[in-house]
Amino acid sequence: MLRRWMAVWMVSAAGAALLLAGCTETASDEDADTTAPAETAAPSDEATASADDDAGGPDAPVGQYKIGMSQCNLGEPWRVQMNEDIRATAAEYAELNIIFKDAQNDTLRQRAHIEEFVSDGVDLLIVSPLEAAPLTEPIAKAYQAGIPVIVLDRDVLGDQYTVFIGADNKLIGEAAGRWAAQALEGKGDIVELKGLMTTVPGHDRSNGFHKGIEGTEINVIFEADMKWLEPNARKEMESALARFPKIDLVYAHNDPAAHGAYLAAAAAGREDEMIFIGIDGLPQEGRAYVEQGILDVTFEYPTGGMEAVETARAIFRGEDVPKRITLRSRFFTPENIASGGEWIDRAFELTGLGAADETADVGESAPAP
Repeated sequence: MLRRWMAVWMVSAAGAALLLAGCTETASDEDADTTAPAETAAPSDEATASADDDAGGPDAPVGQYKIGMSQCNLGEPWRVQMNEDIRATAAEYAELNIIFKDAQNDTLRQRAHIEEFVSDGVDLLIVSPLEAAPLTEPIAKAYQAGIPVIVLDRDVLGDQYTVFIGADNKLIGEAAGRWAAQALEGKGDIVELKGLMTTVPGHDRSNGFHKGIEGTEINVIFEADMKWLEPNARKEMESALARFPKIDLVYAHNDPAAHGAYLAAAAAGREDEMIFIGIDGLPQEGRAYVEQGILDVTFEYPTGGMEAVETARAIFRGEDVPKRITLRSRFFTPENIASGGEWIDRAFELTGLGAADETADVGESAPAP
């Protein structure tokens, strides 16, 4: 039996706390765009955001640049936060108009959205792809047509885009694996609840985790693809609980899945038997779960929304931008959450961050110096 509030090790805080605005999960069934500025329009999944530009002055041309933002779905709180981060940052600059489209977890719809943005003559595309392979072609065509393309969060195949911005999922997964190995003292039976395995993050978070537990006696006794959704994760965890009388730890590829697993274990009266690991680290979600004693640790996956907008502005100014911008990540436990968590690359001595990429701390304007 494992105690929920076990102290794996004491950590020192590093980095400033990430400030993210809470938001309401929404989804739209319409593909129509609205063109009202953000300060006069009601919040919408497909709205145009703009505001006065303090940096550009009162004479800055309003709506000079039109940016299309293709979001793969808004069924995950993390993606709602990404849109909000983009919207809030763009609202600081009068010359930017952001048009949002929600593909609602439909690859064909997202392909159509990208094609619509190209036909509409947007000045720049931001795409957070649902799946890598199916979205590679429309993104490449937009790029080859001379439209700058920022690929955000999930990678695509090849390099036919302007810049990729995202955290390193392999390193996050490896950090989670090392944390699990420390917590279990090198042995135990675990459940892995995977993200959508047709996505690059799903594979990377799994492969990284397995690298992190190499050389231990930790066994993955149950794994399932929960497609990033909490209800799916809870259902899969119920199956695991029915099959296995002993589960030492649950590694979930995002915080909603970890929360769903906890609820399933609590319903069975077994939540105190195991450790729960999640990824995303939103203040109102993963970090709140750590504070409430639901999760033992959450690993931050920054949205990159602010960095995407700042990178778009650099492109519009004619500046060179790196091909890849890697965002750093922290982890939060009951012991370190009050002091802002700790950077994973420092705590776990991980290598690879920034080796070939620009690296940006959360909260900095991208690209980082």
